[in-house]
Amino acid sequence: MDFERSLELLWRDRGEARQPTRGRKPKLTLDQVIATGVALADGAGEATVSMSRIAEELGVGTMTLYTYVPGKTELLDLMVDSVLAERDLPGPGDPRPDGWREQVRLYAERTLAVFRAHPWLRSTSMVRPVLGPGLMAGQEYLIAAVSDIGLAPRKAAAAANSIEIYVQANATLFAETVQVEQQTGQSTDAWWGQRSVFWEKYFDVDRHPAMTRIWESGGYDIETCEAADESFTFGLERLLDGIEALIPS
Repeated sequence: MDFERSLELLWRDRGEARQPTRGRKPKLTLDQVIATGVALADGAGEATVSMSRIAEELGVGTMTLYTYVPGKTELLDLMVDSVLAERDLPGPGDPRPDGWREQVRLYAERTLAVFRAHPWLRSTSMVRPVLGPGLMAGQEYLIAAVSDIGLAPRKAAAAANSIEIYVQANATLFAETVQVEQQTGQSTDAWWGQRSVFWEKYFDVDRHPAMTRIWESGGYDIETCEAADESFTFGLERLLDGIEALIPS
């Protein structure tokens, strides 16, 4: 992978990205190439994305694409950052929700929406992320949300990182749900419905007394997808409660 070239393309709005110069006037733009890759991944998964397939969709020769992007690895980086930018989070000086908790909720809501719309994002590394403007805009937004609430700088950074990890981990699970449903043509609730025999014939109430108590008291009386949303919201609010408890009176 050409890391320097990848960064140059990711931050091309700074005017430093090299444009195709060989041959006739370019028929395409880099944004068209990225958008086509995203559309292919949305429709059939990241594994279906290839330079030849994108070239076919755009009606050009495969080698033409290499005048825009060095290869598939760099293209995937551009695709990831492009969809992260769809969150369109308020930047410095832009109007934003009142209160830091509302600002974090907006971050969570838009991040989950992007992962659900582009489920192939679940394969994105949280350890070695794509260092593009889409990612950095999200991190800047989170830091801004918690940096002025009275926490020491290290605690503010830790708070922002904790929120980011929690949201992205759950977004990845939601994306997997969408992806599996797309691949199998079966909803998660239908999948569990087919396995009702497990609870009837194999679930041992004596070996699982805590689960049984919750079940009998209505703790699981909710559809699977609704339970996931409820659990996410519950966890996020408790995380924010913990951060708020550290704010000096």
